[in-house]
Parts: sequence; C-alpha cells; structure tokens
Amino acid sequence: MSVLEIVTYPAPILKQKTEPVENIDEELERLINNMAETMYAAPGVGLAAVQVGVNRSLLVYDIVENDKHNLQVLINPRIVTSEGSMISEAEGCLSVPDFRADVKRAEAVRVEGVDRFGKPVKIDAEGLLAIVLQHEIDHLEGMLFIDRISPLKRQLYKRRVMKQLKKQ
Repeated sequence: MSVLEIVTYPAPILKQKTEPVENIDEELERLINNMAETMYAAPGVGLAAVQVGVNRSLLVYDIVENDKHNLQVLINPRIVTSEGSMISEAEGCLSVPDFRADVKRAEAVRVEGVDRFGKPVKIDAEGLLAIVLQHEIDHLEGMLFIDRISPLKRQLYKRRVMKQLKKQ
C-alpha cells in the first residue's frame, strides 16, 4: 500500500462528475487500499477517488470510534432519500486545505451502492455519518463543499488560493 497525492482546489478533475465503477478487480482493490492509507495518513474521515486523481465513483470513509479503525467502502453510491436540514459546523476537506465553513446539509440520508465485494448496501445515516456521506458523494458529482457556502465566502477563499498559486 502507498499514500497517494491528494488533488487540491482548483484542479479541474474536482469539478468533473465521476464515471461508474464497472468491474471490481485487483486494480480496484489496490486503489481502495491506497485510498484508505491516504485517508488515514492525511488524517481524514472520508476520501473520494476523484480526490486522488481517479475519475471513478468510489469512496472510503471511517468514522473513528475509540481509536478503532472501521474502514467502509462504497462503490457507485447515490443518495436516494434525504430529510431535514442541519448546519455542518466548520466542515473541511482534504482537497480544500486550510479552510473551514458552516455548510447546510440534510439531517438524514439513505445511501445505496455496493461494497468492495459487489454486495448491495443501504445505509440510513444521521449526524456525522450523514455529513461525511453527503460530502464524499458531492465529490463524485463534481461538487466541493465550498460550492455550498455563500458566494462571498467562496470568492474570498478562491482569491486566497489564486494569490498563493501566483507566489509559487
């Protein structure tokens, strides 16, 4: 396993809708393992394949409880129902470094997809798990959490990033 490079804003791939995974094979299994290692090393609680430069509908996540890892894998996930509304406070992203913002999210979601073995999965999520799933599925749809904040805050972040890129 190896730690992969995390793609950061404003990389164009982050704005692309991902392609569905057609085959679960050794190559995909290697990608899953490398994504998990990358997520844990970052450290983060979720990572979409697009964030490591792979245009596939795949994500990994781990809501750590008591320092015990419990890696979860979702292939071709989609939100089938959502209800309620909440503010995800100080949400951040590995692909949007050094920035946090409050984001409006659904309070509860049902997500369907398949696991790493091709078995269908249905997840009813609330709280942190619902936030993580919505955030990562947004990545698969070509959306960043900064696309869900006020235009003013988004513009301030974009200006800061562009200024940093010019210095390099």
